Amino acid sequence: MAERRVNVGWAEGLHARPASIFVRAATAAGVPVTIAKAGGSPVNAASMLAVLGLGAQGGEEIVLASEAEGADVALDRLAKLVAEGLEELPETV
Repeated sequence: MAERRVNVGWAEGLHARPASIFVRAATAAGVPVTIAKAGGSPVNAASMLAVLGLGAQGGEEIVLASEAEGADVALDRLAKLVAEGLEELPETV
């Protein structure tokens, strides 16, 4: 299983707009991805309700994971998006 640990870069955490940006990016990743707070239960990263339900705050560590083949590239891109608090998925890592 591929996994990335990253701190949430959006000051407001994964709420409202940042969560929407993240969920769109996770959906577009092309592989199933889960997201969890460090030590917490993973949820579907492509589900807006699940991501909002995490209550991840700015600076808090989250874990992105996937068992899919080729997941490393997708997880790298998503990790960069979250860590840097970007407004859209980066084209390249």
